Amino acid sequence: MASPENNMVEMAIARANVYGLLADVFRDEPSDALLSKLREPEISGALKALNLSLDDVFECTPQEQLVENLALEYTRIFIGPGSHISPHESMHTEARMGEPNALWGEQTVAVKKFMEGAGVTIADSFSGMPDHITAEFEFMQQLLLTECEAWKNGEKELGLNILKIQKRFYDEHLSQWVANFCNKVIKATEQPYFKQFTEVTKGFIELEKETLQELIDEAQEGDRLSA
Repeated sequence: MASPENNMVEMAIARANVYGLLADVFRDEPSDALLSKLREPEISGALKALNLSLDDVFECTPQEQLVENLALEYTRIFIGPGSHISPHESMHTEARMGEPNALWGEQTVAVKKFMEGAGVTIADSFSGMPDHITAEFEFMQQLLLTECEAWKNGEKELGLNILKIQKRFYDEHLSQWVANFCNKVIKATEQPYFKQFTEVTKGFIELEKETLQELIDEAQEGDRLSA
């Protein structure tokens, strides 16, 4: 029977992998390398575990053409010109009364301060603003990888504290805008790649509320029993 610590390690790794994958999806125009990665059996199996299959997407269009099609759709949805859906928290949360939503708004600053306070640095490969959906997902991924190491090293208090940081970031930021952002994207595109990944993102983020509380409860119970 797996120990509670092993269960926590497995959950941290699984959640980190999902956040990392979703960060890649929203980072930039889907590259040939990313699409090739998504076709690998291990990744394909993980996607199916999330009730997502890209078989039809890959079978219907040669990959070279698919890369071009997805680049155009990514630009149309997330960048513009013209009407588009910004993948930044500050554009989807309520601004101060009378002020329009704007990039580098209050929420952007709040996210930046939160990340700095947690001592987590987003990957050098991402050069966008801290409240971009990719940056926020990478932040959660890094917290999870750190949590994983804590459980492996028997540092139960640290593992629990990192879980609490994750929940606070979820409550203050992810839960406040990601589902709304996903709803807008789902309505805006008929492209199966983006529609399916966005539906999975919404479902995963909504499930995280319950998952985080259950993990914190489990960690606290384990800590109490070992005291």
